[in-house]
Amino acid sequence: MRRAVLDANVYVSAAVHADGPPGQIVERFLRRAAFEIALSPAIVEEVLRALTYPRVRKLIRGEIRPELWFEDIVMLAELVAGELTLPALCDDPDDDKYIAAAIEGNAAFVVTGDRQLLALAEHEGVHIVTPRVFLDLLDM
Repeated sequence: MRRAVLDANVYVSAAVHADGPPGQIVERFLRRAAFEIALSPAIVEEVLRALTYPRVRKLIRGEIRPELWFEDIVMLAELVAGELTLPALCDDPDDDKYIAAAIEGNAAFVVTGDRQLLALAEHEGVHIVTPRVFLDLLDM
């Protein structure tokens, strides 16, 4: 089964737009167990923080309560210790936690909309892909 690390921007986009690729990815995880998610404590913290931003809160779909929705994801995901540190791979060192979580959690993919992270493309067998590309892989 495929295992992936999703960037915080994927979760936020999914909470806002159910029909877009991020929303479809999260729906397939929650409803169909189409793949596995690996999460680290730092990623959980970033997503929870992002879901509380006032500009994000205004956009979140009315049918979900974001903290409970994300709690469901966390409960079903593989939580890694988050102890692996990597030398600065990305232009934004804060993005390194996604690749570290993927390596620690034996995930083959980091799914992100972050252009700087996407520019890395691959590291130690972890492929960095857009939500659209990952959704297409799930359909194969």
